[in-house]
Amino acid sequence: MSRIKKLGKVIDGIRHSMTETRQKTESSEIVETLQPINFHVCETVRYGFPYQPTTAAYDPVQNLIAIGTKSAVIRLFGQPGVDCCIKHPDTNAAVLQLLFLANEGALISVSSNDNIHLWNIRQKKPEIVHSLRFEKEKISFCHLPVQCKWLYVGTERGNVHIVNIECFQLSGYVINWNRAIDISDKKHPGAVVHLSDNPADPGKLLIGFESGLIVAWDLKSRQVEARFSYAEGLTCISWHHEGKQFLSAHIDGSLVTWNLRTPGKPHSIQLPHARDGPEGRPESCFPIAKVAWRTVRNGEAFVIFSGGLANPATAASSLTVMRGKSVSVLDMASAIVDFIPLCDTPHVADFQAPYAVAVLLEKGLVVVDLTSAGYPCFENPYAMDVHESPVTCCRYLADCPPDLIPALYSVGAKAKPSHAARSSGQWPIKGGKWGVSACSYPEMLVTGHADGSVKFWDASAVMLQVLYTLKTGKLFERRTTTDEPLAISRLVLCQDSRVLVVAAAGGHVVVFRFCQHEATADVSVVHTTLLSELDEHASADAHDAGRTRSSQGVSGDKGGVQGQAALSHDPKTSVQVRAGAHKLAPGYQADLVCLLGWVDDEPPAPVSSLAYSSAYGTVAFGNDNGLVVLDCLQKTLLLCVSTADLYGTQDPHARTPRTPLSRKEQDSRHASDGAKTPPSEQRPTPAGALEPSAASRLDKDAAFSRSSSVSSTETAFREAVVALAFVDAYTKRHGGCSVAADTS
Repeated sequence: MSRIKKLGKVIDGIRHSMTETRQKTESSEIVETLQPINFHVCETVRYGFPYQPTTAAYDPVQNLIAIGTKSAVIRLFGQPGVDCCIKHPDTNAAVLQLLFLANEGALISVSSNDNIHLWNIRQKKPEIVHSLRFEKEKISFCHLPVQCKWLYVGTERGNVHIVNIECFQLSGYVINWNRAIDISDKKHPGAVVHLSDNPADPGKLLIGFESGLIVAWDLKSRQVEARFSYAEGLTCISWHHEGKQFLSAHIDGSLVTWNLRTPGKPHSIQLPHARDGPEGRPESCFPIAKVAWRTVRNGEAFVIFSGGLANPATAASSLTVMRGKSVSVLDMASAIVDFIPLCDTPHVADFQAPYAVAVLLEKGLVVVDLTSAGYPCFENPYAMDVHESPVTCCRYLADCPPDLIPALYSVGAKAKPSHAARSSGQWPIKGGKWGVSACSYPEMLVTGHADGSVKFWDASAVMLQVLYTLKTGKLFERRTTTDEPLAISRLVLCQDSRVLVVAAAGGHVVVFRFCQHEATADVSVVHTTLLSELDEHASADAHDAGRTRSSQGVSGDKGGVQGQAALSHDPKTSVQVRAGAHKLAPGYQADLVCLLGWVDDEPPAPVSSLAYSSAYGTVAFGNDNGLVVLDCLQKTLLLCVSTADLYGTQDPHARTPRTPLSRKEQDSRHASDGAKTPPSEQRPTPAGALEPSAASRLDKDAAFSRSSSVSSTETAFREAVVALAFVDAYTKRHGGCSVAADTS
């Protein structure tokens, strides 16, 4: 008995201590110390190719390349991992031109709003040191000689101003256009399109005007030394390293060589890509946008230019390399914006011997190897093909399993095509240094694209590296129109089971399983149609099937779902799975495809939510019309319910009996029965009873009243399933799995 009393006292003591602890916890208030100012979102790194590039510059000493864009952004690239993005403050003006101060860690940018900025790039975060704005004239071209403190600025009015870059102020020295032209010529020469100093005499400045006039100006005597005139408009000029000749490019696709001793007559005129026309005259060619004349000490010189072709389809994307009698035309993937020959020396008065040429395209950066036969391209280490096809969805995964990234890299290396035209040399742009900034945990980025491809990226370090590319379009029949139905709209990746589920714009969902070996297998297909019960224009066949159609197997076997009628044919879909066995490459292999059918010749609504449960092997997805749940193990349809049914209190699996006749057939039968029934046999409506039309309206109102949780039935019909999650339910002894859906 005493033991029982002692045990009771111990229990009472425990209860008392727990009560005191609970009271202290409730009485104590949590003091919030964090403030909104303690949180700040900052950009750590930017991946992908610069959007809408406009110009490029190269520092041959520091081995850095800079790219300017239309949105006032400048990207600096060096060796793999060196990537810096800077933006002009308080403006979105396009960057017209970039100029490196060779080996000085400085960069000059010229914007379309007539501002000139001097950037200090020696620090980790580049900043603007000086700025200068032109108020009365618009800037058209700038030139900065090597190791010179004078910046020459040409304007659209044809004048040339000189800026001291040490103090970043105008020097007062102005070369007016009316002093550059001949006295007898009263016509305006146009804007200044080129400025350069003579390699042999820096005191002589070459000024190129838009009209085709070229003037050699003596800076010391402040007068014209020589004038060179050509009938066609001028685009660019390039000097020979000896300073006795220069090459001018024009809008008719011609290259004109001039000698300083004979300014009145061109030394030579050539049209590299012009063919003789029917009357013996050369055919017209597109303008040459830029030309570079580079000499080699023990070899023939290079003449590189963009454009100048007669074919309009390839004129903007062609790069021509001329060396002696050899002429090579390189066709790029997109239009050429700018190009820069890569040389070891920044001095134009020396043999430059270019070993490569960096070509800035509208959608990429290509570096051509000039030392190898056939001029192959270097393998680009930067992640510039992120937007090779527009990114339509993205998922970031942190703290991935340690074996996931190596497995993806392994299968990606096997599937990587061999490029016979790739250079075996190393990437030539190798300047800058970047500290160790790799994360302590592996990170991965998965992107879905408009062409139906899914790319896996290793984002653990500063540089984004592609691991593996999956092309979902190979599963379906080829389309002669666009790839819009293949665009990836949603994706879910289970890191533990390595199961990938993607949803596309065409209304189809594909389940992929990871396998490191090649296989040949059939892909199971499930057809279904999501149709709202409130749709007045729904097809009769959909109502006959209980708003759900189902068929399985690529062999064409029809299989029904429990409680649902089987169909004699598959519904129309946006894409068709290729029949027969599929040869599946190592990596992610298709295991199940679910196709949503069309309704009344209208494509299905896009998938708005997607979820996967690896514990139960089930997939759920929803759109504007309802929810679908698939069993990936049995490859069958578990549930297909409309949005209106989700608001109801009844069991979504319950289906009210329906007549096999369509609504149109019912209306026509009622109309025919009414016509056949004599007026004398038609019974009058009893007192207190409703008319048939009123009764039908009452039934319709009763069906609409099921969505009482929203303000209107139309709103309920248009609500989409925007979020899905698999949760564990413990309503029974052994528990289970349920799907939580959110609509808005």
